[in-house]
Parts: sequence; structure tokens; C-alpha cells
Amino acid sequence: MKINRNKKLKSQKLYIKNMVCDRCIRVVRDELQLLGHDVRYVELGEVELGNTLKQNEMDRVKSMLQKNGFELIEDKNGKTIEAIKMAIIQLVHHNHNAEPMKLKYSDYIAKKVGKDYHSLSTLFSSVENVTIEHYIIKQKIERVKELLKYDDRSLSEIAYVLNYSSVQHLSNQFKTITGFTPSQFKKQKPAYQHLYRISLDKVK
Repeated sequence: MKINRNKKLKSQKLYIKNMVCDRCIRVVRDELQLLGHDVRYVELGEVELGNTLKQNEMDRVKSMLQKNGFELIEDKNGKTIEAIKMAIIQLVHHNHNAEPMKLKYSDYIAKKVGKDYHSLSTLFSSVENVTIEHYIIKQKIERVKELLKYDDRSLSEIAYVLNYSSVQHLSNQFKTITGFTPSQFKKQKPAYQHLYRISLDKVK
């Protein structure tokens, strides 16, 4: 029998809530492979399978995700909101370059999600009840907390990498959000610092 090599293989994308770290990516990939699926790629909030899921397979995937603290997103707006959040988390928390991002956040998000920024901003605000700009600030503050706790970079270096205009700008924003100055936060005993940090998927 002649095989049509030009026939396009079917694939399926899944959009997943609460994937905020490299460990999340590993867990989702490993669990999907254990279920016998052809995993083409996994990134924050998104998976592509080399096969389409039947209803019973989809139910097993949903159950697996729920067991591991994730959630399958099935509505269109939910997928877009999660794509915006994952783009921001990827940039703020997983950008390991020593240089700050040169592209404006609005341009970066529009390019990453593939939609006009104004429409994305309007949708995000209507669903999340906060602006994209506010969400970016909150994620940046969580990144500052992490660097203050685990990294030996100076506040000046942190401000530079996270694209703050000055150390004073960072300090003022940090205190507005947390109630602490960066130096006050750093002086907290390590055993208590985690009480002031927020899980990335809970940031609002």
C-alpha cells in the first residue's frame, strides 16, 4: 500500500493553567508520556501533542493535571488570559540574561500572544479586574523578593536587570506593594521570608 508522505499529521494543543516553573514543565511532560501520548513540546501554559485526544483520553489527562495542581483551560478567553500571564512570567522569572529587555512590555506581549495589545489589555482587565501593567509590577516584585533571598546581586544590579529606571524606583514600588523596603525584607529571618512571598500562579 502506498503511503502518502505529504499527509499532514494530526496534532492537538492543550492550554494548561498554573504552569509557572521549569519543574511544572517536566511534570506535565513526564505524566503525558506515561499516559502514552506523543509530546511534541511543552512550555509554560501550553502543550502540543502529536495525536488528538479521544474523550476518554481527555478525561484521563484532565484527571492527571488536577492531581498535580494544574487545570486544563478550554474556553477561548481563558486560553488568551493564560497566554498573557505565561508570557509575563517567562520574561520576568525565566529570563536569565544579565541584560534587561529592550522591547516594551506591550510589544513583547502582543508578539508573544499574537494579538493586538489593546484588545489583550481590555480582555485582561475585564476578566482579572486588574490591568496587565499592575500584574507585571506584582510579578516583578515577586522576582525581587526571590533575588533578595537567594541571590547575591546588589539592589542596583537587580534594578538594572528588571528594567527599573533607578534603585529608588524599585524601592518605592517594593514598599508600596509589600509594606517593606528591600533592605527590611532582606533582614527578615530566612525562616519567615516565605510568609511574605506569593506563589506565582496566585499573583493578582
